Amino acid sequence: MCERYSLNKSKTELEERFQAEMLGDFKPRYNIAPTQLLPVLTSESPKGFSFFYWGITPDFAKNKPVSQKLINARVETINQKISFKSSFEKRRCLIPADGFFEWKRIGKKTKTPYRFTLLDEGLFSFAGIWEEFENEKGELNHTFLILTTEPNGLVKDVYERMPVILTKENEKKWLDPYTSEEDLLKMLKPYQAAEMLSYSVSPLVNQVLNDTPSVLKKTSPTDQFGNYTLFG
Repeated sequence: MCERYSLNKSKTELEERFQAEMLGDFKPRYNIAPTQLLPVLTSESPKGFSFFYWGITPDFAKNKPVSQKLINARVETINQKISFKSSFEKRRCLIPADGFFEWKRIGKKTKTPYRFTLLDEGLFSFAGIWEEFENEKGELNHTFLILTTEPNGLVKDVYERMPVILTKENEKKWLDPYTSEEDLLKMLKPYQAAEMLSYSVSPLVNQVLNDTPSVLKKTSPTDQFGNYTLFG
C-alpha cells in the first residue's frame, strides 16, 4: 500500500515538466498523506492542474465518510471490480510526485521508513483514477487513488507492493480517452528497478504533521534509536 509520497518541487517545475498550467500558488510538499488536497492531471483536463482529495469513494457509494475511503487500487483487478471499473475506463489521472515512502518491518513491532525516487530524483507520475461524489452536505467532491502493482527488485526488499510509475511516453496515453484497455493494462507494471534508488529516512516521516525537508534526509537505520514504532 502506498500511504505517503513527496512532491518537493516548485509550481514552475511542475508546469514545465507536465506542460500544464497551475492556477494559484503551490508550495513543495515533503510528507503527503491521504485525505489531503493535492494536484493531479485528469483525462478531462490534461493541460491544467486540478486539486483533488486523496482517498476515493466508489461511484456506487453515497456520502461515505473520509474514514471509509480507499487510497489505493490493485492493478490486478482494476478492470474487473465494480468499484473501480468505471473510473478506470473514463476517469484516469496522473499524480505528480518525486518520491514515495514504504516501511520495512524489522521484527514484530518495529518498522524502518525508506524513500524511493528516480535516479535523478526528478518528477514523475503515478497512475491514478478519480471520482466525483456527493458529501453529506450535498456538495460535490473530487477524489483520487493511486494504482499499485507488484514490487520491483528494489522495492521488494522493503514492501510487497509499489505504486505504478508511468514512463513519460505512457503519460499521454494514460490520459487519452481512446487508448484501448489492452494498452492501458500493459502500462500497469513495476517500474525498472535500475532506474530508481532508495534510502532509509528519519522516523519523522511517521507523523503526518512533519511536512518539512528533514523527512527526506538520508538516515542510517542503525541511527533511528528504536523509533520505528512511531508508525502504525
